[in-house]
Amino acid sequence: MTSAGLTSNASAAPDVIATVATSADVLRRPGAGEHLLTAVEKERAARFRHESGRTDFIAGHVLVRLCAADLLGVPAAALTLAQHCPDCDKGDHGKPYLPDHPGIEVSLSHTRGVVAAAAGHRPVGVDVELTDRGGTLLDVAPRVLAEEELRQVREHTDPARAFLRLWVRKEALVKIGRTTLDGLASVDLSGLPLDLPGGAPLLSPFEGFQVLDWVDEAHGAAVAAVSELPPRAVALDALRA
Repeated sequence: MTSAGLTSNASAAPDVIATVATSADVLRRPGAGEHLLTAVEKERAARFRHESGRTDFIAGHVLVRLCAADLLGVPAAALTLAQHCPDCDKGDHGKPYLPDHPGIEVSLSHTRGVVAAAAGHRPVGVDVELTDRGGTLLDVAPRVLAEEELRQVREHTDPARAFLRLWVRKEALVKIGRTTLDGLASVDLSGLPLDLPGGAPLLSPFEGFQVLDWVDEAHGAAVAAVSELPPRAVALDALRA
């Protein structure tokens, strides 16, 4: 394990893996860059008004390829990433997938300077948020938390961080299709621990899912990955692609 509690090698590839890294570190990887993206992805990247947002978008779409490539044992450059929105039937947003590898499920998330991605042989959802956003996000707690969750957060010694842990877990559940943004308050995660013993990634069961979450102090980020099989947190430098 690394100091962040992430797996330091991927020799025995698990069924579901998740990783988090800075956008800069992802794009410093040999062979990583915008050239890996499809024309649709490049067009979406060009829409960002600020270069930082564009960089995070590209890094997230590269990182998810690295995760999938690690599982498949192929170069990241060999993978095509697509998206589809079932509501409007457009292909420039919505759930990401690999058209040429329907047996591999993927998910990605990006925030300011930090990206997360996951890939596996089962549906997977991942979310990342900066820990310094906890206080700002806390304002929406009454609208997105169940009653018992709200009580736990208000009584916690660090309410902002406690809420952030619930937030990334719920966002990951949205990504996997367990709930929607409008239905967050109906999902009650109050039975899951709010503190991470020793700071290591914590795996918790929830309604047939396995919820893995951790705080990556090096990157100042809270991360959650959800799948039917136990996800494993893997360090960026352990990905083989």
